[in-house]
Amino acid sequence: MYDVIVVGAGLHGCSAALHLAMRGKSVLLIEKNAAGRHASGVNAGGVRRLGRHPAEIPLSVESLEIWHRIESLVDNDCGFQVSGQVKIAETDAELTELENRAAMVRSLGFDHEEIIDRAELRRLCPAVADHCVGGVVSRRDGFADPYRTTWSFRQKAVALGVTLREGVRVLGIDRKGERWEVGTSIGRFEAETLVNCAGAWGDQMAAMMGDIVPLSPEAPMMMVTAPVPHFLDPVVGLAGRLLSFKQGTNGTVVIGGGHRGVADRDAETTTLNFQGLKLSARTVVDVFPHMRDVPVVRCWSGIEGMMPDQIPVIGPSRNAPNAFHTIGFCGHGFQMGPIVGRITSELIVDGKTPLPIEAFRVDRFNTVDGAANP
Repeated sequence: MYDVIVVGAGLHGCSAALHLAMRGKSVLLIEKNAAGRHASGVNAGGVRRLGRHPAEIPLSVESLEIWHRIESLVDNDCGFQVSGQVKIAETDAELTELENRAAMVRSLGFDHEEIIDRAELRRLCPAVADHCVGGVVSRRDGFADPYRTTWSFRQKAVALGVTLREGVRVLGIDRKGERWEVGTSIGRFEAETLVNCAGAWGDQMAAMMGDIVPLSPEAPMMMVTAPVPHFLDPVVGLAGRLLSFKQGTNGTVVIGGGHRGVADRDAETTTLNFQGLKLSARTVVDVFPHMRDVPVVRCWSGIEGMMPDQIPVIGPSRNAPNAFHTIGFCGHGFQMGPIVGRITSELIVDGKTPLPIEAFRVDRFNTVDGAANP
């Protein structure tokens, strides 16, 4: 018998397990593959507040403070680099949109999105193409190593007493009086509380709890180049086109930004979309022309859970007692892993969290007389 069973050992599952263990709870963490096997271990590793959905900004801001002291939490720096993140405007119209966005962020009480002119853009990104007119920067943002981060949360959770079972599949759940009984491929386990961190399979887990979640699996793609001499510090995106672009400490350039492969959730495999990869490469050359002849050495994709409104589900089940969801991060959940794990522990131990999570409620897509709930 455990206090809590967490299903899914990606970063969010490992973070929830770790924070619960820090609050004195006995935790069983169940993973059908290996920790970080899917989205958590294969993403771009962006640690950004820049460009967040307004509902995510308070959580992202709080999470960044944890990132800045991450080694004190998990005994590893997770490869975290404070590089800044820049979104580039290629036209005056795009720069105006960024200015409007920054004004909106300020109206919410946050000042991390700073508009920069052409000169400051070139100071931050000396190799950027001549046609780029400016942009926005969030200077304390950066990036980290996704797999190293997930592994560090995993290891610290286990060190604090979390029981981890990898290669174990959940086959069903039942409510037995005041406890949950979880049937798995190696037997049955009981706990007072159940947490759904099942990633791209999170809607299936939610359905077992009685919650309907319109999550769809997608396959964000990444590619990495051969090492090149250092030319870029910040992580770069574009205001008007899909791109995530950063140079690592080893000189390689990691390129992503939203083009999708094909996810086969049942087989747990993905197929690359080479036309999408070609478009990403062409975009890179448009913005950083010196990259034209740099070879791409590897491409990959993971399986991520996407939501219709592009923000996650965080919080209690509406149809099951002592059950919680942390799913549907839409390809940008890595930075929020530390804070969402803490929020989950607060909800379970304290019955509340001081951070605003109403926008992430699981039943926000339910309809009444054909109209979506606000």
